[in-house]
Amino acid sequence: MISRLFLLLCALVLTGAVQAQTVVLSGILGSKALLVVDGGPPKSVAVGQSHQGVTLIGLQAGQATVEIGGARQTLRLGDGPVSAPPSAGEAGDQRRIVLHAGSNGHFRTPGQINGRSVTFLVDTGASVVGLSAADADRIGINYKAGQPVQMQTANGSTTGWIVKLSSVRLGSVEIYDVEGIVSPAPMPYVLLGNSYLTRFQMTRTNDQLVLERRY
Repeated sequence: MISRLFLLLCALVLTGAVQAQTVVLSGILGSKALLVVDGGPPKSVAVGQSHQGVTLIGLQAGQATVEIGGARQTLRLGDGPVSAPPSAGEAGDQRRIVLHAGSNGHFRTPGQINGRSVTFLVDTGASVVGLSAADADRIGINYKAGQPVQMQTANGSTTGWIVKLSSVRLGSVEIYDVEGIVSPAPMPYVLLGNSYLTRFQMTRTNDQLVLERRY
């Protein structure tokens, strides 16, 4: 009986260890952010303060920067929940990603390119992963050594660069050698295009998008 109880307690501890902490920006009150952690009640948090392991780093119009599990993430009003990326020692699912749409129907999620944190916007109409030159500089990508290509933007034709991204990571799923394109135009998000998405079988049910890795 004691051994069965011990095993049950161990199972509960391990289950809790692999669950990602989720955070939503539900509102902004002056200099404070209203954060909802793991579906709990909203809590007003000032810059520099922490709530249930989530620290508010910065606050500006419509968005907040927080630190979750040692990684910085950007929360935006109306977006779905973001979660702490699992550490290298966590036993996460290596083949499956579950995303939830924001109130505008778009799928935005934190992730990493070459080990550096970014915010992705899922774009099935984009052939490759697209990012701005500013993001590429921050990540440390030598994009001007890539293949120049003409791009059409809202301001007309411009030159972009085709690059190879060493790794693209969402949650515990990391894909290597992913083609990307760097644009000189500013972009609020990194577009998660088909050079990453085609590695998965995608299934959408209401506001949930499930990616199952093909290979």
